[in-house]
Amino acid sequence: MPLMPLMASAATADPVAQHLKSEEQQVGVAAFTAPTYKPGTVHHVVLMRFRDGVNAAQQQKTIDQFLALQKQAMRDGKPYIESIETGPQTSGEGASHGLQQAFIVTFASEGDRNYFIGTPIVTDAQHYDPAHEAFKKVFLPVLVKSSFTSFDFPVTATTK
Repeated sequence: MPLMPLMASAATADPVAQHLKSEEQQVGVAAFTAPTYKPGTVHHVVLMRFRDGVNAAQQQKTIDQFLALQKQAMRDGKPYIESIETGPQTSGEGASHGLQQAFIVTFASEGDRNYFIGTPIVTDAQHYDPAHEAFKKVFLPVLVKSSFTSFDFPVTATTK
């Protein structure tokens, strides 16, 4: 089964994805992906495991390509990703479920996050980032499909 239809069918079954798709339809795709849509810090957390046979050099290349998105991902000729952080799983709690690598992508608004995520929610190519869509074609094949998750959240509280 091709990866994108798998993602699309998973998004269809996900209540959050359904809510976002409904929200996009209510406000319109241009507003939904605008940098001013729901301003405030949003984190996009990606946790993943590499497929068996993906060697250390291939893993590092994939990590480097993900990090490069901060400069490659543009809107109106300007970068819109605030930061990308990554690191390997090092917890000894025994709750990693085999996940190996984490990424945290930070945006200044939900609109920026929506523009970055693109498909399967945003399907109009004029309103999602072509650099991220191209990266998905490189990134998804090196992952274990069942061991990839993303979790997005607007920051509602912080402590220092």
